[in-house]
Amino acid sequence: MWSTFFVTDEEGRTVGPGVPGMSAAAAPGAGQGAGGLTNLMTGRSTFGGNKRRRTTSTGHVMSEAQEGKIKLAFFVAIVGVVLTVLGLGTEFWVELAPAKNFYNNQTCLTAHYGLWKGCTKTLWVSDIDPERESCGPAELPGESNCTSFKFFTTGENAVIFQKTTQKNLNVAAAMLALFSLFLMVMGAICITMSLSKEIIFFLKPASICFILSGVLVLLSVMVFHQSVLAFLASDHTVPLHHELSWSVSCIGCAGAVLIIGGILFLLLALPYSPWQRCLPHKDSSS
Repeated sequence: MWSTFFVTDEEGRTVGPGVPGMSAAAAPGAGQGAGGLTNLMTGRSTFGGNKRRRTTSTGHVMSEAQEGKIKLAFFVAIVGVVLTVLGLGTEFWVELAPAKNFYNNQTCLTAHYGLWKGCTKTLWVSDIDPERESCGPAELPGESNCTSFKFFTTGENAVIFQKTTQKNLNVAAAMLALFSLFLMVMGAICITMSLSKEIIFFLKPASICFILSGVLVLLSVMVFHQSVLAFLASDHTVPLHHELSWSVSCIGCAGAVLIIGGILFLLLALPYSPWQRCLPHKDSSS
């Protein structure tokens, strides 16, 4: 005849009836086994159950699809960074050219400059398009002479074609461009930490950094254009034809791409999908 007895835990609480041959020390093991089974079913075991879905420290789950979207948006932002560096490192922001027959009938002089240095170039008139009235373009072969601006060292203005640059506007444009580069680096660091530490929160400061960097890049172009207009108005002795060159095109595209990348990061940082809020899915029964 079986005798019934109760099993108590370490705190003295009654757990349930026991059977002969089972001691009270076996109860914790059973609880651990049930807990291990629960952890295994929920994907929290120590055998790699969290590879497919990873829980961040903020409680949000970063799926592989979301991680792929973040990497795609990061690629878009990197394209903007590359275009910005390419535009800032070149001196083809504006091209200046007098009439091709202003000096003599064999050679003419053209100039182009950017944020950091300016170049003058002597071209052969025979190489220029006969329908073009001014000297250029600067991409034609010729003898070139480049000098760095002294805005940031001695504070001197540069003189090109008897016209004087406005150092305050040039320095302001350069500072805006450099600060935009700093924000791009900070945004890249935030995205790297978000992917490595699996923390979605870093997407928000990254989006702000990239959007502000894009805005500052566009502001830099606008300030530079104002400096060119002030440069042309400083002296009217030599009539010049001016046009913004391909470096400005790179900077303009970079600003737009950076803003788009920042908006993508902002959308990915939202706790809900904006498409589902704007376009709710209709049930098949309705």
